[in-house]
Amino acid sequence: MVTISEYYEGKNVLITGATGFMGKVLLEKLLRSCPGVKAVYVLVRPKAGQAPDARIADMMNCKLFDRLREEQPDFAEKIVAVNSDLTQPDLDLSTKDQETLTGCVNMVFHCAATIRFNEPLKDAMQLNVLATQKMVSLAHRMKHLEVFIHVSTAYAHCDRELIEEVVYPPPVDYRKLIDTLEWMDDKLVSLITPKLLGERPNTYTYTKALAEHLVQQECGNLNIAIVRPSIVGASWKEPFPAGKGILRTMRASNSAVADLVPVDVVINTTLAAAWYSGSQRHARSDKHSNNTRHTKSLTHRSLENKVME
Repeated sequence: MVTISEYYEGKNVLITGATGFMGKVLLEKLLRSCPGVKAVYVLVRPKAGQAPDARIADMMNCKLFDRLREEQPDFAEKIVAVNSDLTQPDLDLSTKDQETLTGCVNMVFHCAATIRFNEPLKDAMQLNVLATQKMVSLAHRMKHLEVFIHVSTAYAHCDRELIEEVVYPPPVDYRKLIDTLEWMDDKLVSLITPKLLGERPNTYTYTKALAEHLVQQECGNLNIAIVRPSIVGASWKEPFPAGKGILRTMRASNSAVADLVPVDVVINTTLAAAWYSGSQRHARSDKHSNNTRHTKSLTHRSLENKVME
């Protein structure tokens, strides 16, 4: 099996949520540890009067990219900012951008999501479920796609005592819920939300569970892996230790367990998951000469012996 760095050589990668906490760490680690990657396309919407290119340029000026800038001064040339809004039809992609992405992308990292626990159900569905549906639809049109990584959460099924690496049946049919929310006004949705959530604590965990099931149901013959990190915290080692200082107070239950994991561990596992799934796909194709449906759910511990140092 090829090494992780070798696997990414010459590949075109698409990342959603690249301006978010995990997304920017993923972008930095991918470019720094896999210098042979050909290009990284990032879907970015205009914000506060800034165009996607300007937002990415500002982001790359932060300390996170200092080490990469020192080791690879020209790294920014590989980043392609693509104007997109995941809440709009066809992701608000131009015809030209759609043709580019469907014609060259080899792997997708779908990291974009709203992580606000108190997000209204309609908004959480729009960002966490419908956006995922649009990304899967785009992935089906990609001629050279090798793997689609969907970033979920370990708490998607927090209503269960035992959570295994499987995709569990959702609390409701996501298709029916999507149709229902289209005609309901916000006040009615707010009234029925507690009943819909059941034992789940918030709309975040609820919609992430629906998104996992959607990915499983609509992936077809796509090579899919789902990564479920727990509470993602500051970096442990890469590109620099950031978990410093003193947390003086934290509102919580004395009996609660906070399962935190450093962001660099999560990102290493995410990149390793794509390498493992993609490499296995090649191995199966070589052996059986056909496409095999592959849907796997991975916690951040699953590939701990395979992640990059």
